[in-house]
Amino acid sequence: MRFFRLLKIASVASRFGLDEMVLEHEPTGTLVRVANAMQFWRKLDTPRAVRLRQALEALGPIFVKFGQVLSTRRDLLPQDIADELAKLQDQVPPFDSALAIREIEKAYGRPLAAVFAEFNPVPVASASIAQVHFARLHASDGGHEVAVKVLRPNMRPVIAHDLALLDTFAGLLEKLWSDGKRLKPREVVAEFAKYLYDELDLMREAANASQLRRNFADSKLLLVPGIHWDFCTSTVMVMERMHGTPISQIASLRAQGIDLTRLSAAGVEIFFTQVFRDGFFHADMHPGNIFVAPDGRYIALDFGIVGTLTDTDKNYLAQNFVAFFRRDYKRVAEAHIESGWAPKDTRVDEFEAAIRAVCEPIFDRPLKEISFGRVLLRLFQTSRRFNVEIQPQLVMLQKTLLNVEGLGRQLDPELDLWKTAKPFLERWMDEQVGWRGLWNNLKHEAPYLARTLPQLPRLVHQSLANPPAPDITPQLEKLLQAQRVQNRWLGGIAVLLAVMAAALLLPYFV
Repeated sequence: MRFFRLLKIASVASRFGLDEMVLEHEPTGTLVRVANAMQFWRKLDTPRAVRLRQALEALGPIFVKFGQVLSTRRDLLPQDIADELAKLQDQVPPFDSALAIREIEKAYGRPLAAVFAEFNPVPVASASIAQVHFARLHASDGGHEVAVKVLRPNMRPVIAHDLALLDTFAGLLEKLWSDGKRLKPREVVAEFAKYLYDELDLMREAANASQLRRNFADSKLLLVPGIHWDFCTSTVMVMERMHGTPISQIASLRAQGIDLTRLSAAGVEIFFTQVFRDGFFHADMHPGNIFVAPDGRYIALDFGIVGTLTDTDKNYLAQNFVAFFRRDYKRVAEAHIESGWAPKDTRVDEFEAAIRAVCEPIFDRPLKEISFGRVLLRLFQTSRRFNVEIQPQLVMLQKTLLNVEGLGRQLDPELDLWKTAKPFLERWMDEQVGWRGLWNNLKHEAPYLARTLPQLPRLVHQSLANPPAPDITPQLEKLLQAQRVQNRWLGGIAVLLAVMAAALLLPYFV
């Protein structure tokens, strides 16, 4: 099956002229002419950006998601390609409404009219995994306006084939590229597969939305729709209908009097709050999933992909971020080594100098003047030099940070990401390691201490009354050594007996 999928990818690439887009960078133009001559039957009159979008749509959900991520990186892409790929965020061609209705009735086991008082068969949004319809519940169920998310049918086999191909490519990368093992591409693919399969279970997505809503209850920054659990299944999810403006419609937001500068800063704060306060973050924050309410608050949608971080991950990330903001590059290098991201024998001074050369030029400059693509490239080169390992569990976080940066670039090109985030992270670090952190940890451990402290006198008495058992390791080692000597002697005797028996029996065979 992988072979046939590979053939399809090659066929789609040829049909939409993706090879021409790659080969056009060859200075002489010879390769482009040869490729077009060998494929003389195709017509490439459509603009290149449209062809790229159509090719990604034809290849399926994994490639669509790749295009979604690329669309937020306008500093890395030409304007025409970035604008066209942005359509993948919520303008993926929908599947037939009759099929959607059939999936809904299959999930509920009853007619559509028995579930919803009103149902709009025209989808309001269509993505790579599912599409959304507006509806209204019956008065007996509250009569609420709702959004109904329906999973695309028969998605699992397609995703499985694509992931198998990605795993094959990752395996080849590990074997053929010198940096392959360090970058752990197969682990990265496995992490991506986990999140992608999670998207195929809408009950899990509903649970993610419920958790995020609870984390931001009464928040002045973020709104999350409520879930109607009685109408949720693994293939259909029903949630509160939210009213707002897509964050990509900048002109409309300005016309409503929304302060874009404050909005961009709020987006950065929401991101760091999710990561460091909760360790639970929306990991698919492209513009198609973010709306703005009339009161200026963010509205989050599509909770199929979320990321989680352990306390250890959060601690090391915060140390790195704070050190970056303070330009303490020595501490950045030390944190990498302490966390195991860099080898223990890495020279701190050399690593510090390399990080300084990458990061120093980006500070004290507005966002619009910073090419984060070039910074990331130089950081990659630095990491390769010092054998820094890519952390697969942080891939989703890295992707989300790129999305947040893309949103900030659209809303306020003058936004200083570092100055906006620095006070938040310093406050978080103070809460973790300062007096407030000590007090919070004591409160958290209080139930355990209440059970343990009364036992301390008894435990101390037992420790003093019962001396530790003697270490019998040397005796065991001597016993094993004697056993080995005995086995060697027995083996020698067996060989000697065999030789003697052969000598006695030899005359009878001669």
